[in-house]
Amino acid sequence: MPTILGQNQYGKAENRVVKITRDGDTHHIKDLNVSVALSGDMDDVHYSGSNANVLPTDTTKNTVYAFAKEHGIESAEQFGIHLARHFVSSQEPIHRARIRIEEYSWERIATSDGNSRFIGADEVKHSFVRKGQETRVSQITYDGENWEVISGLKDLTVMNSTNSEFWGYVKDKYTTLKEAYDRILATDVSARWRYNWTSDEQRMPNWEKSYEQARKHMLQAFAETYSLSLQQTLYQMGSRIINSRSEIDEIRFSLPNNHHFLVDLEPFGLKNDNEVYFAADRPYGLIEATVLRDGVEPQIPVDMTNL
Repeated sequence: MPTILGQNQYGKAENRVVKITRDGDTHHIKDLNVSVALSGDMDDVHYSGSNANVLPTDTTKNTVYAFAKEHGIESAEQFGIHLARHFVSSQEPIHRARIRIEEYSWERIATSDGNSRFIGADEVKHSFVRKGQETRVSQITYDGENWEVISGLKDLTVMNSTNSEFWGYVKDKYTTLKEAYDRILATDVSARWRYNWTSDEQRMPNWEKSYEQARKHMLQAFAETYSLSLQQTLYQMGSRIINSRSEIDEIRFSLPNNHHFLVDLEPFGLKNDNEVYFAADRPYGLIEATVLRDGVEPQIPVDMTNL
């Protein structure tokens, strides 16, 4: 049966690069995991094995490290833009570059004087501890004319110990779940948001500020929403970001419902007054949805939250 080649790309995945910026005796860390995927005139390498249009994946790896030195790493998005532009503009057979980046955060180790504060930038320090919070992610795609930048985060674990209910749902003969009028609401946030910036480099967003503000609005909405469902909370989180950040048009969430069930303490002669819970890791409800600016068509793929 005749066959033809479909969509394809190649590149070097998960290049771990750590960039230390030394400001005198004060050091700053950028810790990235960079994956490069290139596509274009690649039919021959698949049909005949000809590598005439193939830039070796080892070269893409070397480019990541060289660019960390030559361009520095101002932000994950800016670093991805430098890389994508380079691959498309320097190699004629390459028509499209996709750069995916995970960023791991570090914070300075606390001083030894007993204070709970962290070390200020004006102090001479170079010791860090890896943050146990979310991983920042980004995907930068360039086709020689237009950019698509999708940023976000994953594994941001949040919890409201009250101000959450769940009742009034459909019940059938298999329903055993009891209605809850004061429950724990917890989830591991995975979110991706798409910027409306596509070409005008004079209007390029401030990537660091935009990420920090999107994260702030997301957390504030989670904390401030009296929740009757995780879906309601998700929508409030997305709406807060869209309404507060004009550079963002679309945000997609994947929120597992990290169930916390009240433990039955009656066999021990004890009353459980919403105090002791069993934290179940599986199975879990999974709530997914996209929140859009009015009039905007969705473009973030459903599987982007697995980035």
